[in-house]
Amino acid sequence: MKLLVVGGGGREHAIIKKLRENKSVEVIYALPGNGGIASDAVCVPVKATDIEGIADFAVENKIDYAVVAPDDPLVMGAVDLLEEKGIPCFGPNKAAAVIEGSKAFAKDLMKKYGIPTARYETFSALGEALAYAETCPLPTVVKADGLALGKGVIIAKTREEAKEALRSMMEDKKFGKSGEKVVIEEFLTGPEVSVLSFTDGETVVPMVSSMDHKRALDGDEGLNTGGMGTVAPNPYYTEEVAKRCMEEIFLPTIRAMKAEGRTFKGCLYFGLMITADGPKVIEYNCRFGDPETQVVLPLLESDLLTVMQAVTAGKLSETEVRFSGKSACCLIMASDGYPLSYKKGFELEIPADIADNVYIAGAALTDGKLLTSGGRVLGAVAVRDSLREAVDASYEMAGRIHFANAYYRKDIGARALKALEE
Repeated sequence: MKLLVVGGGGREHAIIKKLRENKSVEVIYALPGNGGIASDAVCVPVKATDIEGIADFAVENKIDYAVVAPDDPLVMGAVDLLEEKGIPCFGPNKAAAVIEGSKAFAKDLMKKYGIPTARYETFSALGEALAYAETCPLPTVVKADGLALGKGVIIAKTREEAKEALRSMMEDKKFGKSGEKVVIEEFLTGPEVSVLSFTDGETVVPMVSSMDHKRALDGDEGLNTGGMGTVAPNPYYTEEVAKRCMEEIFLPTIRAMKAEGRTFKGCLYFGLMITADGPKVIEYNCRFGDPETQVVLPLLESDLLTVMQAVTAGKLSETEVRFSGKSACCLIMASDGYPLSYKKGFELEIPADIADNVYIAGAALTDGKLLTSGGRVLGAVAVRDSLREAVDASYEMAGRIHFANAYYRKDIGARALKALEE
């Protein structure tokens, strides 16, 4: 089979490595891929947002199956276009991808169908939003309605911070059209849990839970990033919590989307907060999370391509989806200065014996050398019998990987390990 994977980060590298395990796969094309992915797939310089170019390539190269991984092309309708051309796909269509494409849509959906989430108000006029910021409870959460590379969420501790966030989004257009509408919502407290799930619109199969580390600095300090590391499973996601999530959140969401004429097929990501009142939805993503994918897929024992095709065919209930009982840790190595300004173009040295466990996010191949080309450069991923062993092994790997301005947090997994001891 000829496969096509849209995207070019660590998440896509994890997907490609897993798809390669299927013996029927002859070749995988990554559009655009990156210098590190080039060792596992044929990289083609077509941007992930060039959905017409992607569809044309798929037709010309007689692609048998496509996986659209990033949010932008999904929200733009890449799956719709590929399917129009006769290419079967993994990923939601444009109508379903709005669950991530518009936070206001997602919040209204939860309100309508009684799915637990934070209380909120939606605004399209800056004046009304600023007036609300004068009276809303603090701290409060200000969210750009549309896609903003995971950076369109600001936790405001003061009224001035809330108003500054609103002006930056609605007046200064910091996130372009994404900030024309904003959601201001109640600040929830409790442990956060990420749960990716396979769904064909009828059946939903949650994957292993994970814990992301969004802040740039140790102790969860500093700026929000795309993620500095993940561990799986998440100790706060107990059997009791999982049961409540299935009954109160997962199945109701799938049924709500179907009732709205937006049947969701693909990977639906549930960002959850385990509050004193039970689990609540912080956000939905219409695709695999990054870097959650890098710890979840290595624990998948079933064949990924088989599961994906079952999702596309609406036969997930007939397909076994089995995960290992082991633990995984992904430590992100970034360029010093990320997520603000950083230098790139430094040679990346990865020992051959650990290369299979390294997922490249930001690197380019130049004259046969792998050079850093992004903020998040790679994820060092270890799977072990216990979380402690997985964390230790990922840090050991990081110690053997070299590039000039490498930076990584020293406390990935610390919170989860502490929770296991309690």
